[in-house]
Amino acid sequence: SHVSATEIVDESGQGCDVDALAGLVAYLLPRLRLHPECQLGITLVDPERMSTLHEDWMNEPGPTDVLSFPIDEVRSAPAGTEPEPGVLGDIVLCPSFARAQAAVAGRTLDDELAFLTVHGTLHLIGYDHATQQDYDAMFALQDDLLAGWHEGRA
Repeated sequence: SHVSATEIVDESGQGCDVDALAGLVAYLLPRLRLHPECQLGITLVDPERMSTLHEDWMNEPGPTDVLSFPIDEVRSAPAGTEPEPGVLGDIVLCPSFARAQAAVAGRTLDDELAFLTVHGTLHLIGYDHATQQDYDAMFALQDDLLAGWHEGRA
C-alpha cells in the first residue's frame, strides 16, 4: 500500500478524530478522480489562529469554519485518463467554531468536520458556489460523497 500523502495536524485542543478525517480523504480521492498520492494538508486550529488567517487572506473579521488554500490547481482527471499526482493544497478547520454550527445543524462535531473537509477539498479542485447553479451542484456532490462515506463506515 502507498504512504498517505495527507498530513493532518490538530492544534485546536478539541480532541478531534483525525484518523476519521484521514480515512475520509482516502475515500474522497479516488471518487473525485484524484491520484491517491496527491498531497493535502489539513490543520485544525483555535479561533484566534483562524481569525488571523481569515483576516489576512479573505479580509474578513473573526473566525470561520473552513479555509482552503489551493496550490497546484489540481483538477479531477477526465474520464478515461489516469489522475496525476500533485499538491492539492491546505485546508484549515476551526473545530470550536464548527462545534457551534454542528449543534445548530443537529450533527456531531466529527460529522461537521467531515462535511467541512469535503467542502474544503472540493474548493481545492476548483469547485465554487458563487452562483446558485454552482452552489446546488457542489452541495449535491458533497451530500453524495458524505452519504457514501457514512455508509461505508456503518
